[in-house]
Amino acid sequence: MPAEPQTAAPIKDFDGFVALLRQRRPRLPKRLKQVADHALAHLDDMAFGSTAQIAERAGVQASTLVRFAQALDYSGFSEMQEVFRSRLRRQVVDHRERLAALRSTQAATGGAVALLEGFVHASETSLTQVKAAIRPADLEAAVTLLAGARTIVLVGARRMFPVVSYLAYAFGKLGIRAVLVDNVAGLGPEQAAIAGPGDVVLAVSYAPYAAMTVEIAAAAHQRGVPVLALTDSALSPLAENCHLWLEVAEADYGAFRSVAATFAVAMTLAVATAEKSGLSADPDLDR
Repeated sequence: MPAEPQTAAPIKDFDGFVALLRQRRPRLPKRLKQVADHALAHLDDMAFGSTAQIAERAGVQASTLVRFAQALDYSGFSEMQEVFRSRLRRQVVDHRERLAALRSTQAATGGAVALLEGFVHASETSLTQVKAAIRPADLEAAVTLLAGARTIVLVGARRMFPVVSYLAYAFGKLGIRAVLVDNVAGLGPEQAAIAGPGDVVLAVSYAPYAAMTVEIAAAAHQRGVPVLALTDSALSPLAENCHLWLEVAEADYGAFRSVAATFAVAMTLAVATAEKSGLSADPDLDR
């Protein structure tokens, strides 16, 4: 199938790029779909890898990357690669800049008390948003999926690792078989490979998406293992590689995002799964 003729200026922002890719993917040839799947699962690789490196990892010829870029209205791969780099420039905010912004807020509004109020307000906003975003039918379907699993494989990295660690603790206390992928020695994909028929992978990742989490979810999805994802947008690569996903968008204060809503959803899933399975909560669960 020839590349579509360029009819508009190439999209420069990452969210717009993903939306266009999702729209055109069904019409792409097999090899270009292969590149599309690799691109969404390896965002950092697409931003910094050379054409030869990315082509080798995606299992295609370098010329296929050029065809892929042209199918999305770019003149070539380099122009499209700038979209992936712009994502990192937009999303990876230096912590020193965040702290400088917070110090300005503290100086103007009252130090630590202002910080507390700001973070509490962000958490309240996150909790209000999640109630509106998650459809009851999807939540019930997620609980049913987890309750029917032989083993729940928990995957999360960076700031989402505390969430899956809590879930491992909660499921263990509730008598539900769960395995935490901790990625020690970089063996996360190998640890998650135990997921098979009858199991469920529960993956948690928000922008900027952790490559390991996306890779594990995609691999499990391709093997036919149901994947339940907690993520922040329909544009998330996790939403493309899962059986079911729940939207959890966290608010921020001074560029530091809350995890209040994510923990609320995690606690809900743990306790509701136990109830669905006919198990009673451990009285020491909150200790």
